[in-house]
Amino acid sequence: MKKMIQPNENGLFAIHQVADITGLSKQVIRKWEERYGIIQPKRMDNGYRIYSQQDVKTILKMKLLSEQGHSPKHAALLVKEFTEEPEVSIQKEKSPYYEQWNEYVFQLLEKGRHCDEIELNFILKQAYHHVGLEQFLTNIVAPFLKEIGKKWENQEWNEYQESVSSLVVRDFLVQIRRNYQYRENAPFVLGACLPYEQHEVPLHLVLLRFMMKGWKTQLIGTSPALGAIESLVTKLKPDVVLLSATTTLPFETDSQLLRRLDQFAEKQIDIAFYLGGQGAVTNLLDYKPKAIIVTNSLEGILK
Repeated sequence: MKKMIQPNENGLFAIHQVADITGLSKQVIRKWEERYGIIQPKRMDNGYRIYSQQDVKTILKMKLLSEQGHSPKHAALLVKEFTEEPEVSIQKEKSPYYEQWNEYVFQLLEKGRHCDEIELNFILKQAYHHVGLEQFLTNIVAPFLKEIGKKWENQEWNEYQESVSSLVVRDFLVQIRRNYQYRENAPFVLGACLPYEQHEVPLHLVLLRFMMKGWKTQLIGTSPALGAIESLVTKLKPDVVLLSATTTLPFETDSQLLRRLDQFAEKQIDIAFYLGGQGAVTNLLDYKPKAIIVTNSLEGILK
């Protein structure tokens, strides 16, 4: 694991440290400073540049916007606009780049790049307590996971970087749910990935939104056996069962899976079954269930 980059006693970084943090060359960093004026680093007595943590965040914002297809000139204008009038930019214009500009997202991306689990946990905890659960999920966790996916697909991050960052987020979300206090008569929702489905973080996010509405939640682990899902539903008698398939792998592996689940759901007359995820929507062409509602919208379920 790569050693964590630390600032000096004044909280400042040398240019080679900034280059390591951002993945940019020293030449590009100097060019952005001189040509676009996005930062004004201080100078030491020997003339060497030293950068504040805010300077580093600004450079990371510029880099991300450039990666999204903006020219350096336009990216610099967007960064300056947000830095100078963040509240006006967000509230009046509803900038599509707001979620990407969240400071916590940039900090998480930096620590995730170095696979620093301790710092990732610290930032998640700090963000959660600072903005509250709803904003934490919407403006920090979701954008961070989205960027992890992009970096993995673009081969900017390797499997270890992607795995560490995703697992830290998952474990943190589990901790939030486990520590939540429920009312005695709270409605109960049981969540489960389908067999052969490994992507459980999207389901954690959905269950947390139920939790914020006063529901008791429980999640079956990744890729459970079909019999395990049926057994727990029969035993726990939840009000709602949420099934998730982010990929089409469950249906490709077992072509009769959805049909059997649907037949089981038909027998549970007091339990509502929902199935979500892109994999489930794609699979509707092969079989349309009778008792399971396929949806990617929470609004109807939570009413």
